[in-house]
Amino acid sequence: MAQVQTAVGSCSSILDVGCGKNSPLRFIPKAHLVGVDGFAPAVEEARQLGTHDELLLGDVRKLTDLFSGKQFDACVALDVIEHLPKEEGWRMLESMEKLARKRVVIFTPNGFVPQHSKDGDLQEHLSGWTAEDLRPRGYEVFGMCGPKSLRGEYHIIKCKPRAFWALVSLAADYAYSRGHPESAAAILAVKKLD
Repeated sequence: MAQVQTAVGSCSSILDVGCGKNSPLRFIPKAHLVGVDGFAPAVEEARQLGTHDELLLGDVRKLTDLFSGKQFDACVALDVIEHLPKEEGWRMLESMEKLARKRVVIFTPNGFVPQHSKDGDLQEHLSGWTAEDLRPRGYEVFGMCGPKSLRGEYHIIKCKPRAFWALVSLAADYAYSRGHPESAAAILAVKKLD
């Protein structure tokens, strides 16, 4: 996810909020990566895979109980905020902004996209987030994953043949969706604090 690497920039310490078992942030070079997640099996699997320098089982709604001050250069939540009710999502963002020195980065579906939990894995969607929600809070918002009409749960291509429509989605992502987040399947929101 090159766009997330660009958004994080030269940050050398990153809090991966809702890190899950297989975070793409593990590929960011030369960054001290701390992961926090509320689903114990995901934390244990991430620990076995060695995805983070530090891992913590904890509630992403209570980040300031787990960490203090401007402890991280960046706080990143990839596909997390939509799993919280809207009010709790706003509080999580506030906590991330308190803990980050340079950047807060959010990746989420554009608007509400239904998604259900499997075996208590905390994957149910409880809210939807848009550029209109985040821009007034100082976030720069980019469209991601191509047109919203092509994707469903877990950002999976809905149309068949999937390989063809994945290419269409990719082309549309670069040609149009990045600059028009309102039409995109997902959004990447970046708040620069420095």
